[in-house]
Amino acid sequence: MSTPAQIQANQANAQLSTGPRTAEGKARVSHNAVKNALTGATVLLPTDDAAVYEQYARNAYARWQPANQAEEFLVQSILDTEWRLLRIPVLIEATWALARHNFADLFADHPEPVRSMMLEAHINEVKGRELRNLALQDARLTRKRDRHIAELKELQAERLKRREQLLNAAAKMYERFEEENLEFQPSEFGFEFSMEEIEERVGLFEGRRIRCEYPEQFGKYIHAKLLREERLGIDPETYEQAA
Repeated sequence: MSTPAQIQANQANAQLSTGPRTAEGKARVSHNAVKNALTGATVLLPTDDAAVYEQYARNAYARWQPANQAEEFLVQSILDTEWRLLRIPVLIEATWALARHNFADLFADHPEPVRSMMLEAHINEVKGRELRNLALQDARLTRKRDRHIAELKELQAERLKRREQLLNAAAKMYERFEEENLEFQPSEFGFEFSMEEIEERVGLFEGRRIRCEYPEQFGKYIHAKLLREERLGIDPETYEQAA
């Protein structure tokens, strides 16, 4: 997830130059800052609320739950891209509002609604390039976000599939060791699962073998419990107290 240092760096990138002091110069710098926040390395503008962004990042990480560096990279890209996408409608509205203010005196000799129609047409002509660029950025960022979401889902599906395969293998090895009255240590065979996880999977196997109507619940709450009691040498009658 974005660390406080990363957030500060984002804000610092947006403030590297003090810029000119004239009104024209400030407007030009403001425009460049907005442009960079949509296309460059800078994600946060000086006017952005870092706390809101940080909460947005926490929500994204909680939703996607990345488990490795590749997944974290994609989650970070997705949340930063969505943050930029949220800015675009505001920029479009601000562009129109500012233009209406700046050109308010135009076409004053025309009656309504003709004046308003001419004003809107004039703004669209003068600000058309800027508005089209914002629309292009919206489309580009949307494609990027959707592509990275698809990549993330594919990575996570592959990871979960591999985890299921390994857990099944560990459970089958556990059963084989139990048949031969041997102690099974998952870590000795490269498995990173707890005994509780393996026992639950063995319980699921047993639930399916006996054609239990609810094999997952049988495996977790009945069979795995019995296996745990046996492994720890707990008397079933005192299990609750020992737990």
